[in-house]
Amino acid sequence: MKKLTSAQETIRAAALSRRSILKSAVALGAVGLAGPLYTRNALSSSGELNLLMWSDEFPDPVIPNFEKATGIKVNQTPFSQNEEQINKLQATGGEGFDLCQPTRDRAPQFKELGVLAPFDMAKLKNVGNVIPGLLASSKELWEWDGGLYHLPHLWGSEAISWRTDLWKGNPAELSYGSLWDEGVKGHVQGRPHSLLLGIGLWMDANGKLPSNRMLDAFKDPDSMKKIYDQILPVALEHKPWIKQFWDSADNTKSGLMENDVWIGQTWDGPALSLKKEGKPVSYQAPKEGAIAWLDGISLIKASKNVDQVYAFLDYLQTPEASAAAAEGSGYNPTVVGADALLSETAKKNFQEAFPGDALANLWHRPAEPSWFAELRTQYADKFKAA
Repeated sequence: MKKLTSAQETIRAAALSRRSILKSAVALGAVGLAGPLYTRNALSSSGELNLLMWSDEFPDPVIPNFEKATGIKVNQTPFSQNEEQINKLQATGGEGFDLCQPTRDRAPQFKELGVLAPFDMAKLKNVGNVIPGLLASSKELWEWDGGLYHLPHLWGSEAISWRTDLWKGNPAELSYGSLWDEGVKGHVQGRPHSLLLGIGLWMDANGKLPSNRMLDAFKDPDSMKKIYDQILPVALEHKPWIKQFWDSADNTKSGLMENDVWIGQTWDGPALSLKKEGKPVSYQAPKEGAIAWLDGISLIKASKNVDQVYAFLDYLQTPEASAAAAEGSGYNPTVVGADALLSETAKKNFQEAFPGDALANLWHRPAEPSWFAELRTQYADKFKAA
């Protein structure tokens, strides 16, 4: 077995905790270890909070429950991609926001921005509730200058979703290569840069492009170009397969339900939300491995509402709030004991999304430097514009 990096070990441990919690009566009984429950008396009771947030990661009733219990008004500014979030923070220097939501692998880019402040860990009353493996994963990339700049909020994956009534393939043989089968031509969706990564993982797995499971592309610009120069022609050859490029959770859903998409490479949340609603949609890790990510919360240096920030974080780091965020979004909670509060449908959907050893085979996004993001955007733009 290949040696796992510490990031892989910690996120894998968090992923496996979902099954262990579901199966272990002892673990379920340990919900009390999650610490003090969220109460009005523990939090600030007035003011406001300005949240720069992923558009689908605070589903109702997460924020309404907080506002009702505390009197704190949460002003929401949604975004759909990390690039959009970074551009907003760059344009404003962070002014006007208290909290933002970086994805774990973007640490180098956010460090360069210089708009974040470290958390005062003494003010985080419920941080001990966070799944230890996930908190360690944040610390691995987001600790600098003696402080921590990232706290886990939700984790999820990017893999294959499909219409169960339209795609005729075998889920047991699911692969990133399934997107390019002749039978689905003209009915595929994905993000340009994600599809390029998926093609790379597929080509690595079938021996056509050995790349240490695409990790070699993160070494330096020359290594990245050497690998992506072989991926891009495959993508361009298969451009006629694309029905739509998605750029948000909402148009991922509309692609599946309204735009004749049969199969695609998507986040888990939108697809599993549709599945939970009884729509003919499913989602599963392919044999090359689902792409794992961890979204967090970071404090803006220019924050004017610090007391409200810590009140909000205390609330989010309870099993009840973490479960509500996961249940409504289709992603996965980051607080110990939250799994026990999820619906049976959500639990079943998670287990079906990761059959066999799929959790052990997750592909974990490494730290992404700015040079990689810039080059990747260039390749993605060529794919999209072709």
